[in-house]
Amino acid sequence: MSKILYIIIIVSFLDTFIQLPIITPYALDLGASHLLAGSIVAVYSLTNMVGNIFGGHWIDRYGRKRMLFTGMLFAGIILLFYPLAQTGWQLFIIRFFHGLAGGVLIPAAFAYVGDQTKAGSRGKTMALTGACIGTAAIIGPAIGGIMAARAKADYVFILVAILFFISLFLIYKFIDESFKSTEKGKFSFSEFMPLLKHPLVLQASLAAFAIMISNGTLAFALPLKVEEMGLDSSTTGMMLSTYGVVALIVFLTPLNRMYDKFRPVSLVVIGIMTIGFVHIMMNVVSVFWISLVLMVIYGVGFALVFPSMNQIVTEASSKVDRGKAYGIFYAFFSLGSVAGSFVSGATSDAFGLPFLSSAITMMTVGVIVFFIAKKYTKKEVE
Repeated sequence: MSKILYIIIIVSFLDTFIQLPIITPYALDLGASHLLAGSIVAVYSLTNMVGNIFGGHWIDRYGRKRMLFTGMLFAGIILLFYPLAQTGWQLFIIRFFHGLAGGVLIPAAFAYVGDQTKAGSRGKTMALTGACIGTAAIIGPAIGGIMAARAKADYVFILVAILFFISLFLIYKFIDESFKSTEKGKFSFSEFMPLLKHPLVLQASLAAFAIMISNGTLAFALPLKVEEMGLDSSTTGMMLSTYGVVALIVFLTPLNRMYDKFRPVSLVVIGIMTIGFVHIMMNVVSVFWISLVLMVIYGVGFALVFPSMNQIVTEASSKVDRGKAYGIFYAFFSLGSVAGSFVSGATSDAFGLPFLSSAITMMTVGVIVFFIAKKYTKKEVE
């Protein structure tokens, strides 16, 4: 598979991660209320879901390369409008359209990855894409935070736009089309139903929802836990980086051979249960070094889940419907992003245990995925 695509995946996810530390302050600086600022953060994920679903159809209809190029082009143009926003509501509208464009981009990239990988090496390939995302997750917030601290928040959006336009050239020059449908069918939700009912797609989508619930909980609750321990925000960043670095080690070392050695659904269940255990412990632990060890364990759990659930989607789909399959998968991803911090905040207010909702979600999803897999395996044997 073209190494250029790995660069494109890093740039695509950098768009999301680089804005994490700056988008709320940026909205407040434009005069947005806290409610509007929260809506500005959330609307990206909400419209991303819409882009995932419609984009899934277009990816199968018009081809991976064309939709990858189109999503990157529109997202790059929209990024240039951020510095022009004068009010919170203008920023809200920009984020609305940014989410739609991003919703097409990511499924197209992963549908292409799925098309280009062979059955015996899919797990390792998905581990490498996970490493790309992990790299974006580590360097993105750092770059965004540093530039914002130097009063250059506008330049963050311009920087990413420039990276997008460079990626457009790379897509045009070096990426070959992997599939384009000859059918001329119009969009219909009914064409998604067989995939939604497919046990493998359902398992992967539930795992995606759970992992993003978990990440949203970390974003909301970890700073509170660090503050409770009497430490500052730099400790929060270090702890988040710890789990990202651990995941990268798994993705990029010979440990990644396990993705092709073991059944992906088994790795997903073990990983989800591992993360659920970490969240249970984070509710009761108030010692820094123990919390740091838990973040290492979290990184292992995340590393088990992410490539495996992407591998499941690839194996459950063919070139004819792979775009739609990844559209569904990333729609669940976006839904988890919206729900994670919100539900964590609600359980924190109700019970004083911000990690409780995520712990329950992870354990519940782990059990459901296990039983779906068991039932699906039994039907295959019969």
